[in-house]
Formats: sequence, C-alpha cells, structure tokens
Amino acid sequence: MGLEIESLTLGYRPKRKEERILQTGLTLRAGEGKIVALLGRNGVGKSTLLRVLAGVRVPLGGSVSLDGEELLRLAPAERAKRIAFVTTESVTVAHLRVYEAVAMGRAPYTGWFGSLSTEDERRVAEALEQVGMTAFREKTLDTLSDGERQRVMIARALAQDTPVMLLDEPTAFLDLPNRYHTVLLLRRLAHRTGKIVVFSSHDLSVALQLCDVLWVMGRDGVEAGAPDELLANGAIGRIFGDLPLHCGADGTIRWTVPFGDGE
Repeated sequence: MGLEIESLTLGYRPKRKEERILQTGLTLRAGEGKIVALLGRNGVGKSTLLRVLAGVRVPLGGSVSLDGEELLRLAPAERAKRIAFVTTESVTVAHLRVYEAVAMGRAPYTGWFGSLSTEDERRVAEALEQVGMTAFREKTLDTLSDGERQRVMIARALAQDTPVMLLDEPTAFLDLPNRYHTVLLLRRLAHRTGKIVVFSSHDLSVALQLCDVLWVMGRDGVEAGAPDELLANGAIGRIFGDLPLHCGADGTIRWTVPFGDGE
C-alpha cells in the first residue's frame, strides 16, 4: 500500500489569533521503492507537510497511513520505527564523532541512553558503508564539508531502519555536484532497499532527472505524477506563476523576456 495521505489540512492555530490554512484536502500516495520530490515556491507548506508526515506537527485535519496503519495515532517511539526525518538543521556538535552521530539513529530501539547491541553496531556500520562514509567514522562533524555532513545525516536516518525517509531541503547548502550526488544516493537507496524517500527541493533539474514521482505544491493544492507527465500538463511551469520563465523538458529554466539596456 505504501504511504497514504488522505484529505490532509495543513496550517497553524496561533494562540489568540485566527488559524492560518496553508493547504486543504491533500490526498497523495507514495509507493515502496520510489523517490518523490516535493516542489513548490516558499510559503506553500512543503516543510509543514513533511513535519506532519514525520509527526513533528499535528495536522488540522485528515490522516497519514503506512500500509494501512494510521501513523498519527502511534506513540512517538513507535512512529520513529517507521519514519526517519532529516531536517535542514546541520548537526555540528563539537567533538561529536561521525560514528556517534549515526548511532543516534538507533535510539528508537535502545533508548537515548541505551548501549548498542551487536545488531545495532551492524546497522550503524552498514549505514556508513551505504553512504560511503566508513572511512570518516572517527572524524568529528565539525571537520567535515557540507556534503559530508549531509551524508552523515542520511546515514543516521538509514541506521534508524525505517520504511520511510523524509528529508527537508537536503541539497539546500550544497554545490551543484554534491546536489546530484546526494539525490543519486537517495535514488539508489530507494530503488535498492524498497524504502519510500520523500524530499523537498527547489532543484527542478535534479528532481526532473532523478525522481520517480513529483509532488508539485501550489497555493491551491498539489499535483502528483511522473516528471514527464507534469511537464506535459504544465504543472511544473505553474510553479513560476506570472513570472516570464519557461521550464524546458530537462528542467532548465529560461527567462523569456529580452533584457533591455541597463537591466
């Protein structure tokens, strides 16, 4: 069945203020072994959707299920065995070793102060190998590049051993080669392990070339489908609204109005 989102309403209920609705009636599906890119302009609710899926925020309505089991009804510890969430915040704790950071992913099984079993250690070592960071296991996070730290965070999510991985802007602070390397890694993990991988992004070209499914979020909802399908029906182009931009079949963006003198 995979990940199922039914009639979800996203928004906020500030104290003493009128609630703010970002999205209503979202119904989406993500199947096993698929990598999904969540695209859209700032402020439409991408990060809020990911946080609701991860259980960090409570939706204003609707449900989220995995293989028929409603995730929002689970205790946090149980939900952490099903969904791993990588946020945009970079973990740079002084003197924290790569191995120790990845081992934190085993917390749902050991508790925050639990010791690692042989199986836990195997999972951590396997996660480091999957992201190509085994040789860095004794290095501290503050000595790593942005791309290397991102791989460590992905390894931590892998060590958590969940069927679903959510990532909020995993390529935001990376240079172009590392953006492709990171999404290629996520694509390979989804296809080889059967995990459902959903990540938010502004990198149209990367998403169009490497993802199985796109969720294109606008002010009026989300359109979901394969990249070529959403390119053909204009959903990708609608991200730009009234801006004079054209999105090519490969995800390249072109300014369609000639520049005048002094512009």
